[in-house]
Amino acid sequence: MSWNPLLDATIPIGDDIDRIETHHIARARDLGGFEVRRALPSARRQMVGPFIFFDQMGPAEFLTGQGVDVRPHPHIGLSTVTYLIDGAMHHRDSLGSDAWIKPAEVALMTAGHGITHSERMDGAARTAPQRLYGLQTWLALPEALEDAPPNYHHTKADQQPVLEAEGKSVRLLLGSAWGETAPTPLPSETFYADATLAPNAALPLPDNVEDRGAYVLSGSLVEGNDTHGVGTMLIYRSGDNLAIRAGEAGARVILLGGATLGGPRFLWWNFVASSQARIDAAREAWRMGDWAHGRFRLPPHDNAEFIPAPER
Repeated sequence: MSWNPLLDATIPIGDDIDRIETHHIARARDLGGFEVRRALPSARRQMVGPFIFFDQMGPAEFLTGQGVDVRPHPHIGLSTVTYLIDGAMHHRDSLGSDAWIKPAEVALMTAGHGITHSERMDGAARTAPQRLYGLQTWLALPEALEDAPPNYHHTKADQQPVLEAEGKSVRLLLGSAWGETAPTPLPSETFYADATLAPNAALPLPDNVEDRGAYVLSGSLVEGNDTHGVGTMLIYRSGDNLAIRAGEAGARVILLGGATLGGPRFLWWNFVASSQARIDAAREAWRMGDWAHGRFRLPPHDNAEFIPAPER
C-alpha cells in the first residue's frame, strides 16, 4: 500500500464514514495589490496525490507599466504546472525555453536535479493594462526521478480534451479520466481538470485515481447539508465512487489528484526532496552562484539578475 499523507488509526471505518477526508480554506496573501490563495501544503494535508503546492493567482489587474516580475530562481525535485484563466505570463528557463503562457494552456516544467526559471509580464505587454488569473501547482517527483535531467513541455489549448455534457464542461489538463487522456507527459500518475458546472449539476469523479481533491474557484459545492464556497479545498477518501454537485449558483472547480508517493517530502524555499540532504546540497549550490560550471544555470535570455537564497 502506498503512503497515506493522513493515515490515522483513530479514523473510523464503516459504511457511514464521511466521504470527505478533510477540507480547509486556502490562505490568502496580498503581494502588493496581487492576491495569492495557497491551498497546499496545509496543516491538514501536505499532498493530494503528487500535488504538494497549490496557488491561486489573482484575479488581478495591473496598470500600464506594471505586472508580475519574478526574477530567475531555482527548483529541484518537482514539476511546476502553470495554468492561466486570464492574462499571459512570460516563461524563460535555463534550458533555453522562452514562451508566453496563455489562457487554457498548460506549461509543465520538470526540475529534476535542478532548473532555473523566471516568470514575468514584460516587453510589449507592459504598454497596456494587464490582467492575471490562474493557478500554479507543484508536483513532487518520484524518488527515481529526483536526479533526472530537467525538461519543459508546453501544451496548447486546442490540444487538450474538452468534455461537454448536460450542465457541465470539463477541460482535462493532465492525466486520464472519463475515457480521455491529456497529451502532456507526466512524471507520475496525475489527474488535473478544470470543470464548470451549471446550478445543481453533478459530475462523477474518476474512479481510476487513488487520491482526489477539488478546489472551488467560483460558486459552491454541496456535500450533504454542507455548502463549500470559494477558496475551499476538499479532499475525498480513496476508493469511493462519488460525484461532486454544484450549489444553487453553479460552480467552477479545479479537480486534482493522482497516485500517492512513497513517502513525505521535505520543502525549503523552492526545493522539494525526499531527504533533507538533497535540500542542503541544492541550497549550497545556489548560494555558490557558479553559473558557468555549477549545478544551476541562469536562463540565457534572462541572466542579468536572480533571487538570492533566503537565510533560513
